[in-house]
Amino acid sequence: MEPLSHRGLPRLSWIDTLYSNFSYGADDYDGEGNEEQKGPPEGSETMPYIDESPTMSPQLSARGQGSGDGISPTPPEGLAPGVEAGKGLEMRKLVLSGFLASEEIYINQLEALLLPMKPLKATATTSQPVLTIQQIETIFYKIQDIYEIHKEFYDNLCPKVQQWDSQVTMGHLFQKLASQLGVYKAFVDNYKVALETAEKCSQSNNQFQKISEELKVKGPKDSKDSHTSVTMEALLYKPIDRVTRSTLVLHDLLKHTPVDHPDYPLLQDALRISQNFLSSINEDIDPRRTAVTTPKGETRQLVKDGFLVEVSESSRKLRHVFLFTDVLLCAKLKKTSAGKHQQYDCKWYIPLADLVFPSPEESEASPQVHPFPDHELEDMKMKISALKSEIQKEKANKGQSRAIERLKKKMFENEFLLLLNSPTIPFRIHNRNGKSYLFLLSSDYERSEWRETIQKLQKKDLQAFVLSSVELQVLTGSCFKLRTVHNIPVTSNKDDDESPGLYGFLHVIVHSAKGFKQSANLYCTLEVDSFGYFVSKAKTRVFRDTTEPKWDEEFEIELEGSQSLRILCYEKCYDKTKVNKDNNEIVDKIMGKGQIQLDPQTVETKNWHTDVIEMNGIKVEFSMKFTSRDMSLKRTPSKKQTGVFGVKISVVTKRERSKVPYIVRQCVEEVEKRGIEEVGIYRISGVATDIQALKAAFDANNKDILLMLSDMDINAIAGTLKLYFRELPEPLLTDRLYPAFMEGIALSDPAAKENCMMHLLRTLPDPNLITFLFLLEHLKRVAEKEPINKMSLHNLATVFGPTLLRPSEVESKAHLTSAADIWSHDVMAQVQVLLYYLQHPPISFAELKRNTLYFSTDV
Repeated sequence: MEPLSHRGLPRLSWIDTLYSNFSYGADDYDGEGNEEQKGPPEGSETMPYIDESPTMSPQLSARGQGSGDGISPTPPEGLAPGVEAGKGLEMRKLVLSGFLASEEIYINQLEALLLPMKPLKATATTSQPVLTIQQIETIFYKIQDIYEIHKEFYDNLCPKVQQWDSQVTMGHLFQKLASQLGVYKAFVDNYKVALETAEKCSQSNNQFQKISEELKVKGPKDSKDSHTSVTMEALLYKPIDRVTRSTLVLHDLLKHTPVDHPDYPLLQDALRISQNFLSSINEDIDPRRTAVTTPKGETRQLVKDGFLVEVSESSRKLRHVFLFTDVLLCAKLKKTSAGKHQQYDCKWYIPLADLVFPSPEESEASPQVHPFPDHELEDMKMKISALKSEIQKEKANKGQSRAIERLKKKMFENEFLLLLNSPTIPFRIHNRNGKSYLFLLSSDYERSEWRETIQKLQKKDLQAFVLSSVELQVLTGSCFKLRTVHNIPVTSNKDDDESPGLYGFLHVIVHSAKGFKQSANLYCTLEVDSFGYFVSKAKTRVFRDTTEPKWDEEFEIELEGSQSLRILCYEKCYDKTKVNKDNNEIVDKIMGKGQIQLDPQTVETKNWHTDVIEMNGIKVEFSMKFTSRDMSLKRTPSKKQTGVFGVKISVVTKRERSKVPYIVRQCVEEVEKRGIEEVGIYRISGVATDIQALKAAFDANNKDILLMLSDMDINAIAGTLKLYFRELPEPLLTDRLYPAFMEGIALSDPAAKENCMMHLLRTLPDPNLITFLFLLEHLKRVAEKEPINKMSLHNLATVFGPTLLRPSEVESKAHLTSAADIWSHDVMAQVQVLLYYLQHPPISFAELKRNTLYFSTDV
């Protein structure tokens, strides 16, 4: 089989996904040189999500294990001998019943594939064959064997799950299934040829084309649909999709099986066999990469350099951009053979005398660049956090340096991908002699910095020139020695003794600004860093026609390992002709910008700390204080039971005789009426004083509340809704179920996960469940407007996940030791739980309550 190249694309090819732990060498910095892979056949599902969290990490590749030898699975964490046996065995039942449901669907799919095989064979010996025997055997190679293996497995497992007993043993069934995996090796090796043969036969034979376009797959028991139509191409993909499933479910089962259970050693052995099988496939295919190094040299004065994402040929490339006193040079690390020195390869250069910034409205529309899906970015963050945690554990246990280096390498790969795919703010430069170049930056601050530095150099008397090939080679060669930014700006490049950043909530009051030479419409935005790039978190109102704006607006900003706060001051533009063609937004002028380090010593006090940022002669006065995440987790029940904030949701709904609290319904209605197209709705903070005024009005059941809502800034209304959920005495998804939600979202097998996540919703008290489903549908409607409001399902899950689902104080103290741990272990998982439900088809309260534990679904 030909090796397939790896690429960090939103959708991986079927074989890439099978090998899971794809790797990047230094030569992949820009993502070039790799051919684009296609996804699985249309109509087929993507591969199951492979969870790589520290508590459950199915290492599918030999490289992931650090060797090509046989792999002995490490007993999963989470179910040590002292585990709560009852809880573990209940999860075990959920895992098994979900897996059984998906196994039934898989068998039905294999049956549908085998159905035309017998009549095709029968006609092969007649005078008018549809296909030859050889073609039939190539297309249906090993399908019969795979079907028989799984049918026997299903028939033996089904009665054990249906007549459940906590001491039931089925490890021997998984052990036998694992020992028969070799048949998949033959299927995988033949898969490409089978597809090509089926396609050629379809083109040359209409009868076979009709058969292959519409195969009938029987629906699962108790399903509304008796049959569904699927193409042969999609069905041939199913065994590829299935081959990792046994490994995934074994991880889940081991995690929830007590070590003294008779199944434990059998499941361990089955996992060892499965992992060895998948690793052996990897060894056949995995192309070994070569290391890269570079030479030195020196010329011209370097003023500024940094890593920027360039849009080239409609895809993102990470470039190292060098700004010299008279030229801007865009380079990438050159691919070199092993043993040679590293060097830069010049992609293009522009003498500063020829460099022009087209005004945004003059700029041609940007080439089509597909945005990286938000859930993929979220997965990367989860992996980075999990890997950081693993590295800390290895260091604490004085683990081998090779193991730590391997983990660091994996972390760098994910951080690099995050850095490459996160930026969205366009920065275009133009060569007056022709070509235009487009970069994507993570913030307006960066864009302004590059533009100002270049414009300052252009004030000198510069001459246009053309570099000879030798001069260009010397200049490019000098870049490696002259560079000031040595590392890609991601969090793994921070030294161990550096501050890990702040996790929690930063309260900022933007007071006023002075130093403007003429009256203007002015506002400020606040940015903080998160995972190596900056994100805009708050925006003041526009203060009209003034030289001394007085905002006095307070914002609450969530920090994720943040180390810096940036304040940018803008002049608002109301001229609709000035639209940036790159992103179709009206361009406001930056009047000034400044940045301060968030020093934990200064910030972590209970009192407000007032400061001034100076920017281009403008002074902005602001105050800030910080609340750590563990402090913000504390929920204090209201002493006033007549209010709504801090009062149990069941008490409020009973008092109001409503299914969903009035405050939730009114805030949602107002957001849908006039805020659903607001950029950053729910992400951009509302003014704290407005939120407190609304809180007081709802608590007092003020008769003017509807009038207040219609007049209030929409971000304040969105902030009030978030505050209501945050101040509930216990989170909406309850303290009691929190550990189970964390267990459920960590399941690798999609069917088991579905089974568990729906079971947990059914377990919620009715007022909590109805309110949650109401909010879920609202957030989905907000996400439908993502092209306008820039709020995807992932963004909304990030905002609401930690609010609706968080550990009780007891749970936090028992498991978490530091603020960074809280983010790594909990917040990412909380986001994933909400994202799971947001991405799920509509969930009906009645349907949910009617369904039984055995929740079957096509996965």
